[in-house]
Amino acid sequence: MPSYLVETPQRCYSAIVERGVIGQAAKYIPPKTGKVFVVTTADVWKHAGGPLEAALAGVPYEVLHLPGGEDQKRLAPVEQLAEEMVQRGADRSSMVIAYGGGIVTDMGGFLAAIFMRGIPVLQIPTTLLAQVDAAIGGKTGVNLISGKNLIGSFHQPLAVLIDPAILDSLPEREYRAGLYEIIKAGIIREVELFHYLADSSVDVLARKPAAVDHIIAESVRMKAEVVSSDEREGDQRRILNFGHTFGHALEAETEYKRLLHGEAVAWGMRAAIYLGENTGQISAEDSVKMLEMIADYGPIPPLDGIRAENLLARLVHDKKTVQGKVHFVLPVRIGEVKVVSGIDDLPVLDAIRSALA
Repeated sequence: MPSYLVETPQRCYSAIVERGVIGQAAKYIPPKTGKVFVVTTADVWKHAGGPLEAALAGVPYEVLHLPGGEDQKRLAPVEQLAEEMVQRGADRSSMVIAYGGGIVTDMGGFLAAIFMRGIPVLQIPTTLLAQVDAAIGGKTGVNLISGKNLIGSFHQPLAVLIDPAILDSLPEREYRAGLYEIIKAGIIREVELFHYLADSSVDVLARKPAAVDHIIAESVRMKAEVVSSDEREGDQRRILNFGHTFGHALEAETEYKRLLHGEAVAWGMRAAIYLGENTGQISAEDSVKMLEMIADYGPIPPLDGIRAENLLARLVHDKKTVQGKVHFVLPVRIGEVKVVSGIDDLPVLDAIRSALA
C-alpha cells in the first residue's frame, strides 16, 4: 500500500494509493464528528457511488449534488450547497467527503474551506486527473468568467484516498485526460516516469493494473514531495503549473465547454514547449520527444476557430501573473523546467500559433 506523506504547516496527511482503499473511508472520519456530507455529482453517485456507500454503512451521512461540467464550477453552486448544509443541521463539527473528479475535489474542498470558516474534508478522487493532481495539495476554488480558479483557498484534507480500481469504468477520454497530467510529472521532474510512459504506452493505454498503479503512485509521490516543500506556491510548487498558464487561457476562451481540463493542459504543454524552443530554453531533441509523447497519448480535440491573439490577451488574467508579468513554466530538458517571466509577446504569440496548428 503506497502511502505518501504531505507535510504542510496547515496539516500533515497521507495520500494513499491502494486498490479498495475507498472501503476504508470510515476510518478517516475523526471521533466526535457531527454531520457528514458527501459532495459529489449525480453521475458519479449513480455510476460509482457503490464503493463509498458500502464503506459508510453504519455511518450517518447525507449526499449533496454539484452540477457537472467545468462551466458550472462557479460560486453559485457552492453557496447553494452551503445553504443546504445549514438547512440539514450542519455546524462546526461537520465534515465533507469530496467524492468525484477534479471539479468535485476543487469545489467540495472549497465548500469545506469556507463553511463556518473551515471544516474538515476527506478527498476521494474518482478520475485519474483528480487522483494524481487535483485532490492532492489543498488547492480549492471555482472559476470566474475572466479565468480559471481565480477564487479559492488552500485547505488541506484529512487524507486523500486513491483507489485505481475505480478507474476501470472511467470513459476513455477522461482516462487520457488524466494521463496528460502524468506526462506533465515526467517532463517537469520525473525522468524515469517519462521513459516508462514512452516504453509502456501499450500497457498504460490498455489500463493494465500494474502499469496504472505504477504511474499513479509515481505521480502522487512527486506531488506530495513538491507540496511538502512549498505549500502555497512561493517557489518550487510553481513547476506544477507547466502547461496550465496556456491551458487555462484556452479553457476560458472556450467558456470551459470544448475541452476537458487535462486536454487543455496537454495543449498548454505543447505551447510551452514551443515557447521554450522560441526562447532557446530547450534542445530540439528533447522538444521532439515531449511533443511526440503528448501526441501518442492523444488526441487533443480540434481547436479550429480559436484566435491566437485572444489567448495571448487572456494570459495576463492568469493567477500566476504578478504585477502584470506572466510567469511561464518552460522545459529545459526531460525532468527539468524553469520559471521565466518578462518574455516579449511575439515569441509567445508564435508559440500559441504553433500549438494551434
